Amino acid sequence: MTDSERARMLRGDLYLGNDPELVAARAEARRRTRRYNATDQDAPEERAAALAALVGRAGRDVWVEPPFYCDYGSYIELGDGVFVNMNCVFLDCAHIRVGPQTFIAPSVQLLTAGHPLDAAQRVAGPEYARPITIGARVWLGGGVIVCPGVTIGDDTTVGAGSVVVRDLPAGVLAAGNPCRVIRTLSGGAAATDVPPGVGG
Repeated sequence: MTDSERARMLRGDLYLGNDPELVAARAEARRRTRRYNATDQDAPEERAAALAALVGRAGRDVWVEPPFYCDYGSYIELGDGVFVNMNCVFLDCAHIRVGPQTFIAPSVQLLTAGHPLDAAQRVAGPEYARPITIGARVWLGGGVIVCPGVTIGDDTTVGAGSVVVRDLPAGVLAAGNPCRVIRTLSGGAAATDVPPGVGG
């Protein structure tokens, strides 16, 4: 018996995204996303139920500000106290795990999806996915893009507009395109120690 395209996708192998099972799963995620995005902040129970129906796991006190967009939803895990601001995109062809008390600013993109570099292979249709892991108490500034396979350590801050193509350690301020570590963050920083260029 051959593997399903879904199994190949989750294992990190090349797979065909136009597989009928995957197409149907994405269509259902679009429907659930539309329902979530139509909820009102004055109906928190309805919003929480819609989020629970969309993502694989949402911890306590999670807030995802609409509009929000994803591919499947079922491969997204949000820890307790996660805040996701408006207009974020989570392409969860592989697992996306966000640790507790992480702040994600507007228009952040977590992109697990990738395509072959060889043009002939790419246009033939196969693609791949690599998981993204965001640690606890991370802050991703506005417009940050996190690429496939990246892990970001606990307590790290990523400056606005950064493109994260490699893993980042815990407890650092990082920024740029490509994103790089600027300095280590010491515990107990003053409340007024707001780094320039983070935002959101």
